[in-house]
Amino acid sequence: MPRTHHPMIPPMISLTTDEMQRPAPYHLLTSMVAPRPIAWVSTISAAGVPNLAPYSFFNAVAGFPPTIMFSVAERRQEPKEKDTLRHVREVAEFVCRVVDESLATAMVQTARELPYDVSEFDSAHLETVPSMDVKPLRIAKARVAMECKVTQLVPVEGASSMMVLGRVIRFHIREDLYRAELGLVDTVKMQPVTRLGGPVEYTKIGELLLLKVPES
Repeated sequence: MPRTHHPMIPPMISLTTDEMQRPAPYHLLTSMVAPRPIAWVSTISAAGVPNLAPYSFFNAVAGFPPTIMFSVAERRQEPKEKDTLRHVREVAEFVCRVVDESLATAMVQTARELPYDVSEFDSAHLETVPSMDVKPLRIAKARVAMECKVTQLVPVEGASSMMVLGRVIRFHIREDLYRAELGLVDTVKMQPVTRLGGPVEYTKIGELLLLKVPES
């Protein structure tokens, strides 16, 4: 394992990804790109079968129009394509919510690979409500949610992942979380749960840091 040293900085370890055995690069990457928000995504098939699954390769990618993305990897079992991806191909819509502390345990329950005809909403005992502009269901107790229309499915070159991009067409925000004077959600009060690197490692929001970009 190569090491580099400079008298002004601590010793560093240098790893070449081509020489690392799977899944070592994945574990190292996810422990460095952290914390990551969790997209809790609900979809529905053309036949009306609902699905709910969490994805921690997730973020906002555009503000105007508001657009988010999440990345779907292959299943470990057959069929390889996950229900989420199968559904957005059939019905190009999804609902995404940010996982909060009150729903963290339920979120983990929905990460299991269940048979196609078993509802993750039922297995995690989650009450649902209809969406307003899309077909996939919402979680009644989710503090925030975004109804989205799929705009692009982008294969990740060299990987077994597909990046799903969706335009947000409606926001749902619990009333007491909305800072109307600023047009913002009170993120601290929302209590988001984020993903770290290990298989069971998550974290809550910590100390609020206020930093202002200097004027040019």
